[in-house]
Amino acid sequence: MDENTIICRCSDVTLKQIRELISQGYTTYDEIKRLTRIGMGPCQGKTCGQLVLREIANATGRNIADLSFHNIRPPVVGVKLHLVAEEAENNEE
Repeated sequence: MDENTIICRCSDVTLKQIRELISQGYTTYDEIKRLTRIGMGPCQGKTCGQLVLREIANATGRNIADLSFHNIRPPVVGVKLHLVAEEAENNEE
């Protein structure tokens, strides 16, 4: 893969950035997540998470199955969109 390949489209993180962080000693998903916000966008790491884990596994020689992924935390309760829109209107006034 080209190092300019975008790994996380939500946070615009490239393969080169991931590899640089791993070479600096950040070898867990959570460390990389905290530094780049990878996995914190709308997809919650569903598209980029496995790519990051693969890079960590390749760089460290560990098995990808032994690496831990972050916990996906959906909202505690559903939020109706009309309530969000109403709140936005109230804040504009």
